[in-house]
Amino acid sequence: MYIWQQKDFPNFTWDSQRVLQRLSEVKFCAGKLSGIMGTLGFEVKETAAMDSITSDIIMSSAIEGITLNRDDVRSSVAWQLGLDKAGIPASNQYIEGVVEVMLDAIKNCNEVLTKEKLFRWHTLLFPSPMRLERITVGAWRNSPLPMQVVSGRYGKEKVHYEAPDSSKVPEMMDVLLDYIANSSVDGILKAAIAHLWFVTIHPFGDGNGRLGRTIMDMLLARYDGTQNRFYSMSAAIAENRKAYYDVLERTQKGGLDISEWMLWFLDCLESAINKAIGVTNRTLQKAVFWSEHSEVVFNSRQIKIINMLWDGFDGKLQTGKWAKINRCSTDTALRDIQDLVSKGVLKKESNGRSTEYVLHSDN
Repeated sequence: MYIWQQKDFPNFTWDSQRVLQRLSEVKFCAGKLSGIMGTLGFEVKETAAMDSITSDIIMSSAIEGITLNRDDVRSSVAWQLGLDKAGIPASNQYIEGVVEVMLDAIKNCNEVLTKEKLFRWHTLLFPSPMRLERITVGAWRNSPLPMQVVSGRYGKEKVHYEAPDSSKVPEMMDVLLDYIANSSVDGILKAAIAHLWFVTIHPFGDGNGRLGRTIMDMLLARYDGTQNRFYSMSAAIAENRKAYYDVLERTQKGGLDISEWMLWFLDCLESAINKAIGVTNRTLQKAVFWSEHSEVVFNSRQIKIINMLWDGFDGKLQTGKWAKINRCSTDTALRDIQDLVSKGVLKKESNGRSTEYVLHSDN
């Protein structure tokens, strides 16, 4: 029996003591992030918000197996926000659509969520005419065939979940939309419940996961009381994709007690917030570094690598990697590195036969 087949669905219950304790801890982390962001200048916060929104869009699609180009997404975000640095919009219709959906959700988070808005979002996710032949776009699903979540090759499929019959969708969505508009439950808990509830109904022929996470982001933005997003819940979910699907499946195949889902959601949210805190602290440390070294002379190659190290260098810095990134000789790379070591910017670390370098401020 699936959760929607329970007699009292959707009267969800959960362990209030455990969930509220965990919620309090997550809110403490959110307060720390808010405090840190309050110390930053407008341009830094603007960049952080753009990076977070970009990451959220990319990772929400990645959860569904859709790979997007980060530069194209970021350019579209900037263009649709009307920023001077925006340049021109990307030519990819899907990117333009998914960015428009996300920005509508967070910029207009306090608007009432209606079926018409959901239909518009769904249409933006499926701009290709070829998709129109396979699914109903911009309307609730209406196929008489079962809506199933399956895996495995043909003939050996495993059914993970079967959604309610399409005839039940309009009424079930009316109840959900009324809950989102009128329930007085805590905003973070509402985001967790609404996401689970939406993907349980599975109201569209495709795109339910992406729209479910969009609703989640809308409600989190509403709770935060700001149109700026400084953490990415979808990125945290993507990092724990298997656990995400596993806990959804267990919850959808269980009773009306959704404690496990609520606690998992809060754990994931805390992880997203803590990651944002780490990135923000790193940004502050980078600003302090350049302030303290404002009178130190660096060449363009050194500035490039130092910034890369502060922003999150891929792997360990070695002479060969320096030369490859800057397109210079290994001799030039070694002189650049030795100069930074002498200035106290880099420190040498031995790793067997190879020599690696890290920022001196790193532990």
